[in-house]
Amino acid sequence: MTGKILVLTGNGKGKTTSALGHAVQHVSQGKNVFIGQFLKSGNYSEIKALQIFEDLIRIEHYGLGRFVRGRPTSEDVDAGVRGYDTVVRVIENGEYDLVILDEGIVAVRYNIFSEQKLLDLFKRKPAHVNLIVTGRGASPAVMEQASLVIEMKEIKHYYQKGVCARVGIEK
Repeated sequence: MTGKILVLTGNGKGKTTSALGHAVQHVSQGKNVFIGQFLKSGNYSEIKALQIFEDLIRIEHYGLGRFVRGRPTSEDVDAGVRGYDTVVRVIENGEYDLVILDEGIVAVRYNIFSEQKLLDLFKRKPAHVNLIVTGRGASPAVMEQASLVIEMKEIKHYYQKGVCARVGIEK
């Protein structure tokens, strides 16, 4: 089977959840998964749920979770760069059937690593590896290189009426 590059982008909710659904599909077939989360610190319901697959899913966090609405600090950038370097090794090693860069698009937008480095990562991907990159604002160049691009579009959300994130749904 030839691996593909999937980009999950757009302003709507569900990009990470969709990527993690792909992770569950992979492990249900006995395949192993690597998830690198940029920006986030990892205290999310869906990540906690994946711990039951600890033998098949490796999750690492390259975000300090502090600047999502601001500018990255030097510590944020250092964590992201270390994460990118790890992902390069993981991709080149080829031991994982699925590699997910959660918020990888946003890491590019915040200059944690360059768009060119992300595109180079696409080229380094072994033929059997599926790669998913999530995040708002995927560039035309990134979308052009992807095998599949899905844009999540928010039509209506109860956040707009002041409803906070709910346990088991958004957090």
